[in-house]
Amino acid sequence: MRAPKIPEATITRLSVYSRYLMKMKRQGKITTSSPDIAQGAGVNPAQVRKDLSFFGEFGTRGVGYNVEQLNWDVLKILSLDEEWSVALVGFGHLGHAVAMHRVFKERGFNFTSIFDRDPEKIGTKVKDIEILPMEQLEKVVAQNHTRIGIITTPADSAQAIADSLVRAGVQAILNFAPVHLSVPETIELREVDLAVNLEVLTFHMEMQRQGFASSRPANF
Repeated sequence: MRAPKIPEATITRLSVYSRYLMKMKRQGKITTSSPDIAQGAGVNPAQVRKDLSFFGEFGTRGVGYNVEQLNWDVLKILSLDEEWSVALVGFGHLGHAVAMHRVFKERGFNFTSIFDRDPEKIGTKVKDIEILPMEQLEKVVAQNHTRIGIITTPADSAQAIADSLVRAGVQAILNFAPVHLSVPETIELREVDLAVNLEVLTFHMEMQRQGFASSRPANF
C-alpha cells in the first residue's frame, strides 16, 4: 500500500503550528483547540484538522489537544526530535544573520562548521565555531557527518560549493545564492531567492493598484 502524498503546504503549516504550540507552552497553556491553533497560524480550523489527519488522530473530542503532547507529535513528524548537523558556507552579512539566528538552535539545527574565503574572517570564531577556509570544506563536512549545507555565497561560486557539499556527503542543501543549483536527485534542495520574492510582492502590489485581482498562492 502506497503512503499518501503529503502536500508541501501541509509540511510548511505544520512548522508554523509547532512554533505557535511552543509559544502556548511557554505561556503555560495546557490544552488548545483547532480554532486556537488556526487563529495563531492564520488559517481556518478545518485546515488544521485536515493537516493533522494525514498523520493520524490527535486530541480528544470535546476536550481538544494537549499542547505539550501535540507539539511533540508535530516535532516528531518534522524529524525535529533529533539534532541536525549543519555547515554554513559564506559568512557575509546574510551568513552572519543566519548563524546568529537563535531559532535554528531552538529547532535542533546545530551549526558544526562555517566556511569563508575572506582571510580576515578565517580563524575567527562565531559562537565557539572557528571560521575555516573553503579548502577544508569537504574534509570537515565529511568528518562531522554533516547532513545539511547552507549556502550564502555570491552566485558565481554557489554551484562549485554545492558540488563540494554533495561530495562530502550532505543530504540536503538550503541555497540563498541567487542562482539555480544542479544537484543529484537524492539531494533535497531548497532555494530562497530574496530578490524574486520581492519582485513577486511588487507585482501583486501593482495589480492591486490597478484594480486587478491577481492569482497568488497562500502564504503556506
